[in-house]
Amino acid sequence: MAGDMKILNALASAKTQWYHFTAIIIAGMGFFTDAYDLFCISLVTKLLGRIYYHVDGSPKPGSLPPNVSAAANGVAFCGSLAGKIFFGWLGDKIGRKKVYGMTLMLMCLCYVASGLSFGREPKTVLATLCFFHFWLGFGIGSDYPLSATIMSEYAIKKIRGAFIAAVFSMQGFGILPGGIFVIIIYDAFQASFKKPPTYEVDALGSTVDIGTEQKEPAVSAVNSSNEFGFFTKQFVSRHGLHLLGTTITWFLLDIAYYSHNLFQKDIFSAVGWIPAAKTMSAIEEVYKIARAQTLISLCSTVLGYWFTMFLIDRIGRFTIQLLGFSMMTVFMFALVIPHDNWTHPGNHIGFVVLYSLAFFFANFGPNATIFVLPAEIFPARLRSTFHGISVACGKLGAMVGAFGFLYLA
Repeated sequence: MAGDMKILNALASAKTQWYHFTAIIIAGMGFFTDAYDLFCISLVTKLLGRIYYHVDGSPKPGSLPPNVSAAANGVAFCGSLAGKIFFGWLGDKIGRKKVYGMTLMLMCLCYVASGLSFGREPKTVLATLCFFHFWLGFGIGSDYPLSATIMSEYAIKKIRGAFIAAVFSMQGFGILPGGIFVIIIYDAFQASFKKPPTYEVDALGSTVDIGTEQKEPAVSAVNSSNEFGFFTKQFVSRHGLHLLGTTITWFLLDIAYYSHNLFQKDIFSAVGWIPAAKTMSAIEEVYKIARAQTLISLCSTVLGYWFTMFLIDRIGRFTIQLLGFSMMTVFMFALVIPHDNWTHPGNHIGFVVLYSLAFFFANFGPNATIFVLPAEIFPARLRSTFHGISVACGKLGAMVGAFGFLYLA
């Protein structure tokens, strides 16, 4: 027991070394590709609607039917919810690194398969895309519990929050490539896009190389009074409120966060920042949406992640989470209450500023802290499992936001 505690104390007080940053990159690459896929689908579905659901002879550009759009945007969340619970539990059973490697292989296969979705009829194309996207989401589900747990066990105590937040910040960078890729393609082939071409669209995909295997710090199991079972009275008394707090906050945040991210294109069109679809070609519309999303990500999303990373160990998790939720509420009400005002010509600039601030405080706030906390407050032997349960509740909220937004629209 004394020897085990000496090892833990030595790890907690060790100096920052190169393998810490290597661990951030390896664990963060999963989040990078996760965000790329989950959010670039909104660009892909826009094109799919223009191509496969265009009504010949109609001046109105085609769009995906609400039920098809809901399936394409939300099916990955269904898979992700199941994956978080399953792989979180499996990570505690057979080891974090082993499961992480398995899920990366699953993700790579499903990325390629999503991009090669096949079929002659619109229903067949969308069905195969949704099938592979579900299993992609299932693999993506592993990243949240496993990446957070791996990083929490690598990091030194005094800057552990910053290290875990740095892993999560890769999600912000993952949102950017989809928009940047569309902008580059549009600029490179702008002349040919002015002709009436026939488009064939593949879902954007990406792969990740886990790189060389890193050596984990050897830590012996610590026998203590933490040897209580799953959902026993002892667990409920010690961690019941913790689990309730991590699940509820993640659920509530993701209702707003994912519905806004997935349907930014509709929001921007509603306030007049993006012209009406009938005034431009399909590729021009996707270009304008990608440009707007990239601007929002650079000016608010990524910035919020980095503010959290630099300040979380200085001002604390609770302060950042409370500040983030409070400011999100203020800016969301500022957008909703004078809603009709924002639809007037020329008022979209004020809307975009407030909208960006809401996203900034979502990331310099609950979106980062709810990822960090479950990796720190639960016992090590159950940490991955309970992190998986917490984030699964978040993805349940994302499903409510994604399907609810379409239903209300």
